[in-house]
Amino acid sequence: MKTQIQKAFSYQQLVDMMYIANDGTISKRRVKILSIRGDSFQAYCFLRHKKRTFKIDNVLSLMPVIVKERQII
Repeated sequence: MKTQIQKAFSYQQLVDMMYIANDGTISKRRVKILSIRGDSFQAYCFLRHKKRTFKIDNVLSLMPVIVKERQII
């Protein structure tokens, strides 16, 4: 998982993440990774509209956000 997080950080990609909190609740979040430090990373969370710190071990899945623009002819 750490490799995927590092790749998303290096490409400045938005990602959809499934995350399990310390209390066991699971949430889906769209984040932009800002920095990686050891076993955690800091990201801007679009769900909470704040910078948050996440544990890498608590990330269940990570999927890059692909935006396709529609072109009107």
